[in-house]
Amino acid sequence: MIEARSLTKTYSDLRRGEIVALDRLSFRAEPGQIYGLLGPNGAGKTTALRIFSTVLQPTSGTVVVSGFDCVTQPTLVRHHIGFMSANTAVYDRMTAWEMVEYFGRLYGMDEDELQERMERLFDRLQMQDIRDLLGSKMSTGMKQKVSIARSIIHDPPVLIFDEATNGLDVLVARALLETVNELRDQGKCILFSTHIMREAERLCDRVAIIHRGKILTEGTLDELRERHHEHDLEELFFHLIRQHDQDPSTPKKSNLPL
Repeated sequence: MIEARSLTKTYSDLRRGEIVALDRLSFRAEPGQIYGLLGPNGAGKTTALRIFSTVLQPTSGTVVVSGFDCVTQPTLVRHHIGFMSANTAVYDRMTAWEMVEYFGRLYGMDEDELQERMERLFDRLQMQDIRDLLGSKMSTGMKQKVSIARSIIHDPPVLIFDEATNGLDVLVARALLETVNELRDQGKCILFSTHIMREAERLCDRVAIIHRGKILTEGTLDELRERHHEHDLEELFFHLIRQHDQDPSTPKKSNLPL
């Protein structure tokens, strides 16, 4: 479970003054659910996910992950999450097996349990043929498989995907989305950040549309279509963004590109 309550993140800029990256975000994602954060680049999605993964601290508000507070209990939060983004690096001089094994040991897994789980994961993700391949020799798709495996090696209840399909070809992206679906079916709570409408429509049980650090609307896809009288998610998305930007009460100060 992930619950954000009035989550706010601001930065100070000498020329522009206070920059609001997140403005009182509140939502709740449940186990067995894919919760989508849908927004354009610079909307604040990555800032939010960095807070959920304890990389950043909020200016105000709270975030609870699997019952643990991200600010006061960061170590416990890290043991209960797996994080993956399109920018997740793979070590050139380590094999696929060594990388996943290394992360399992970082999580303090028992050696016998780690080896058994690695065998199952490498079978499930069809990675046995690359287990001894160095990172420097891997294709993009191979690297993504390694990134998934090391994110879930410790079997976390919460998974966070930050624009994970960016830069992937269509076959690799499809395989990644199928894996995300399987993880949801296993009861994982999944937070999935994207700006691709088709991904959100295909995957997400609930969606929050975020722009300039604010949640403009939130709910299931059917609830959003009924609420805003628009069947096409892309049209609904652009309508809300345009409406927000044209609102005279909306601050015109630019957000940080996060």
